[in-house]
Amino acid sequence: MRAAVLRNVGDEKLEIRDDVELGPVGPGQVKVRIHATGVCHSDVSGMNGTIPQPAPFVPGHEGAGVVSEVGEGVTSVQPGDHVIIAWSAPCGSCKFCIDFKQPHLCVNVQFAAAGTPHFLLDGQPVFGFAGSGTWAEEMIMPEQGVVKIDPETPHEIASLVGCGVMTGVGAAINTAKVTPGSSVVVFGCGGVGISAIQGARVAGASEIVAVDLVDSKLEDAQRFGATHAVKPDELESAKQSITGGDGFDFAFEAIGLPATMRAAFDATRRGGTTCIIGVGSADQKIEFNAFELFFAEKRFTGSYYGSGDVRSDFNRILGLWRSGRLDLEGMISKKIGIEDVNDAVDDLKAGSVIRSVITF
Repeated sequence: MRAAVLRNVGDEKLEIRDDVELGPVGPGQVKVRIHATGVCHSDVSGMNGTIPQPAPFVPGHEGAGVVSEVGEGVTSVQPGDHVIIAWSAPCGSCKFCIDFKQPHLCVNVQFAAAGTPHFLLDGQPVFGFAGSGTWAEEMIMPEQGVVKIDPETPHEIASLVGCGVMTGVGAAINTAKVTPGSSVVVFGCGGVGISAIQGARVAGASEIVAVDLVDSKLEDAQRFGATHAVKPDELESAKQSITGGDGFDFAFEAIGLPATMRAAFDATRRGGTTCIIGVGSADQKIEFNAFELFFAEKRFTGSYYGSGDVRSDFNRILGLWRSGRLDLEGMISKKIGIEDVNDAVDDLKAGSVIRSVITF
């Protein structure tokens, strides 16, 4: 089958191969024919080593398709079902899933999948990024890692829900819990930032300020619900105008850099919430002084996978799309074939697209 393969972490280009194979479908596993998959910045982070990932691997973790085969013991799906890939799925039985009621933080399924290479190339094992690997025509996932959806949902729309939309919308409505009438600022207007803007709008925020360096991305942000769009050096003026200088009720960082994380914290009012969505490198640090943490009483929190329970939230998000409250069609900048994925990665690095979607 066709697939994109990264030989070594740090390589700039992917190999587009037509001789990648899959191993057998084991007990509790599902084979999925991928019809559409997004090109997400996390894939780039896996390629450059920001997100740890053994190589060689097939990138991609944001996909949708049709079940083609199920292993022994699989009961939740059957061949012919339309599904979204959930790269970090809950096991359903650990403390995070049951006692803590935070199923998005369960890593039992993901870690097991990430350590099991299902692809083969030249007889050698190849991993799937984040335990998945959607930049391939077919893939194998644990049963928990596929979520059944309405077959009338277009695959390219469904694919976006599998990561970027769940992450951004979920950060607003699940993690930060944006409130009606509140003020919001979002740093970074890529796919996840745009989704956070849409999530804040769905939650009823009255003022949503988008911050980015790229004019076209600021235009996109306003199209998706931002009430204001500013460059970083214009943010202080916007804060004064909108909040009287107090700062925003909610600030979201969707870039993954210590400088912008700190800027988001500084833009948050006393008692407000700073929510970090961007994935930074483990060797980068952010600093606070001991007094400001006490005095400002700000909530500074990360958001992993939009704090969502994929078993219910994927279809919840699709319901918002069907009702016209989320614009997912508009997030697709380009539809491409797998042979053009290197160009799509370059576009993403340049910040010139919201999302490219590979269709098979």
